[in-house]
Amino acid sequence: MHEEALEQLIEKLQTNPENGLTADQVRDKNRQFGENKIEEQRKQTLLQKFLAQFKDVMIIILMLAAAVSFVVAIYEHESFFEPILIVAIVVLNAVIGLIQESKAEKALDALRSMSSPAAVVIREGQKQKIPASQLVPGDLIEIQAGDFVPADARLVSAYRLKAEESALTGESAAVEKNAAAVVSSNAALGDRFNMIYQGCGIVYGRGTAIVTATGMQTEMGKIATLLSEAEETTTPLQKKLAQLGKYLGLAALVACGVIFVIGLLEGMRAIDILMIAVALAVSAIPEGLPAIITVILAIGVQRMVKQNAIVRRLQAVETLGSASVICSDKTGTLTQNQMTLTQLFSAEEQTTEDVSEQNSDPFRKLLKYTTLCCDATIKVTDEEVQHLGDPTETAIVYAAYRNGLVKETLDEQHPRLAELPFDSDRKLMTTVHELDGQLTVIVKGAFDSIIKRCQDQNAARSESVMQHMSEQALRVLAVAYKRMDDLPEQPDFDDLESNLVFLGLVGMIDPPRPEAKEAVALCRQAGIRPIMITGDHIATAQAIASQLDIYRDGDRAVSGQDLEHMTQQELDDSVDRISVYARVSPSDKIRVVKAWQKKEKVVAMTGDGVNDAPALKAADIGCAMGITGTEVAQGAADMILTDDNFATIVSAVHEGRGIFDNIKKVVAFLLGTNIGEILTVFFAMVFWQQTPLLSMQLLWINLVTDSLPAISLGMEPVEKDIMKRLPRPKNESIFANGLGVQIALQGTMFAILTLIAFYIGWQSSGEIDQGRTMAFLVLSLTQIIHAFNMRSHHSLFRIGWLTNSWLVKSALASIVLTFILVLVPPLAHVFGLASLTPMMIGYAVLLAFIPVPVLELAKKLGLLKA
Repeated sequence: MHEEALEQLIEKLQTNPENGLTADQVRDKNRQFGENKIEEQRKQTLLQKFLAQFKDVMIIILMLAAAVSFVVAIYEHESFFEPILIVAIVVLNAVIGLIQESKAEKALDALRSMSSPAAVVIREGQKQKIPASQLVPGDLIEIQAGDFVPADARLVSAYRLKAEESALTGESAAVEKNAAAVVSSNAALGDRFNMIYQGCGIVYGRGTAIVTATGMQTEMGKIATLLSEAEETTTPLQKKLAQLGKYLGLAALVACGVIFVIGLLEGMRAIDILMIAVALAVSAIPEGLPAIITVILAIGVQRMVKQNAIVRRLQAVETLGSASVICSDKTGTLTQNQMTLTQLFSAEEQTTEDVSEQNSDPFRKLLKYTTLCCDATIKVTDEEVQHLGDPTETAIVYAAYRNGLVKETLDEQHPRLAELPFDSDRKLMTTVHELDGQLTVIVKGAFDSIIKRCQDQNAARSESVMQHMSEQALRVLAVAYKRMDDLPEQPDFDDLESNLVFLGLVGMIDPPRPEAKEAVALCRQAGIRPIMITGDHIATAQAIASQLDIYRDGDRAVSGQDLEHMTQQELDDSVDRISVYARVSPSDKIRVVKAWQKKEKVVAMTGDGVNDAPALKAADIGCAMGITGTEVAQGAADMILTDDNFATIVSAVHEGRGIFDNIKKVVAFLLGTNIGEILTVFFAMVFWQQTPLLSMQLLWINLVTDSLPAISLGMEPVEKDIMKRLPRPKNESIFANGLGVQIALQGTMFAILTLIAFYIGWQSSGEIDQGRTMAFLVLSLTQIIHAFNMRSHHSLFRIGWLTNSWLVKSALASIVLTFILVLVPPLAHVFGLASLTPMMIGYAVLLAFIPVPVLELAKKLGLLKA
């Protein structure tokens, strides 16, 4: 629509540029195009989300075990306590999984709310105000400063019209619109000066326009489509735990099969074999692991809240810890999202000066004259500086304010006597004041437009300075003036904008955040590649990226047009050499994210605008800004940075890496128990055709005895050198670096100790229940003591037994609970436990401490790695 001649577009849409559509046309188009609304995405019901929790392999095995246990209880006329307990555990896990899921997607709701609730439309020559949802293509609408654009539209007329499109394009400065602009078909969204877009704000001027697209056909609607099509990625932790569940389930099924064969060969009753199989299935599943990991992640989330990061999905914390690429928007994320005057050039002095609070007199004169030729103002309070009006002008007014030149005071002292408003043909704005007892014309605007209207003022030198400023990505305005004896009654351009005296140049930029460079340096130190993706011009983006060390010698900077001409394969091949993407569309951002993901990188995407939302959702983790971020971006993101500070990303990465380290310790700790339980049940069946531990006892160990120490283990402080490590490979197993072998060996040790205890208790008393009680006590105490071993690959005596107070308290609580269960007869009876002699308890405690010297020796020999 932007590239067509206005006359052709009017004919195509069958409308009238003065009177708008007729009532019959509106009815027909309403039937054809429907309402001007963003379609809602169908969401899962609460029941669907709950049932989805039961797809996990570990949960399915537990449900089968519960079913078998029910059958056995009915057949043997026994208590239903055991099967009910297993089902209760399964349901509890499902509820926890449901609670920890992120809230329902809010992005599309926010998109709908950004549409203007009402629109001023001209139909059959009559102006009327209607709900924006009733607009149709071809409608003639009026817009003015303060309005939200109700639909995508082509301008028919524009008077000093400026639109703020940063939410859609990422560019911070308001865009000047021109109804007569000729725009190429492949122009970027931010360069379509003859168009206005739904959801963007009008900050200046007024105009009329013909609606070209409504609803899902608008640019905002296309983003909504991208959001609904973007797939939710699975976090590395989710993938690793799902893989772990499959392995454990397979191991349990194989072991059950072997036990059935052995049992049948030994002539055992099928019911007895089934009960041993249930015990084996329960022993293979770390029932408490999902809940414990949820608690550890929740603790990490609380820590991150204190560091200005709000996590919307718990498992996203760990994902950020494994991030290897951060794709960041420029405006408001790496920069301050506020145009700032930074450099001045005085033609009188032929020199430049940085803006400060004490600029010299020639530069104060430049600031004074330029401020008088501005319409914008600022409002200064104790808390903040509020910029009112065009960002370019507010930057000038604020620089003058810093030098004691207050806009309101200047206007009172030198009131505006006449003006020629800015227009895109002249690219100039002119005002007339009385200064130093003389009528003074002040003109500001584009350098090329001003310099040709000036008397000989060393134009070559001024142009050289202007070029140098532009190369630093500064937006440059030229300022000139002239004295007049009399002011014509009807001043025109020729009267006021000729024979000027060149006064100087002012250069401004949306500057980098002070802390952003340090954050980028920390990212590089941590092996994370920072990438800038922005809707701004390529020269500006490259200059900012160079200042922040995102762009380095040998890197490439590409524009949206360059990307259009690249195939996906070409982008995939060159993505690791590109550090800056400028003037890009929402779909371009997704292409970049996907290209990095194909290289097995964990991609984090930061942003604040509507245009960032699809890529935030497509990335492994999306980080939205909390202050300047739109609701759309926040709804699509996994994490929200409440201080809009890029440096907060670094804190989140640090916390995420620490959390994953602690989760590995917890997984190793809990799986050591499970391996020990599996081997204990399996070999007891092989040797004695008995089960040394009942399923209820196994559930107690997995859910009660182990859980408190495991949670405390997850609260170990983050290691100091964690940001000097390279990111973990995306496909790295949770059992990498020998952890799997370590777990297997520790599990074997626990099984041997438990079988010894079972045999001692059984043979010394002749009662199988006492043997089981000995096995239960040894395995429980072994795990509690072993939690201290798992804190570090350094010696326990080096780091100190008592340095993790949470673990000390939880270990004591678990020991007390275990002895209560063993020593209180009613509870012991329910769990199939028998009373033990003091000597048996002494043997159990002695066996439980054996892992400490064994693990200390392994650490001393360097057999255990971090």
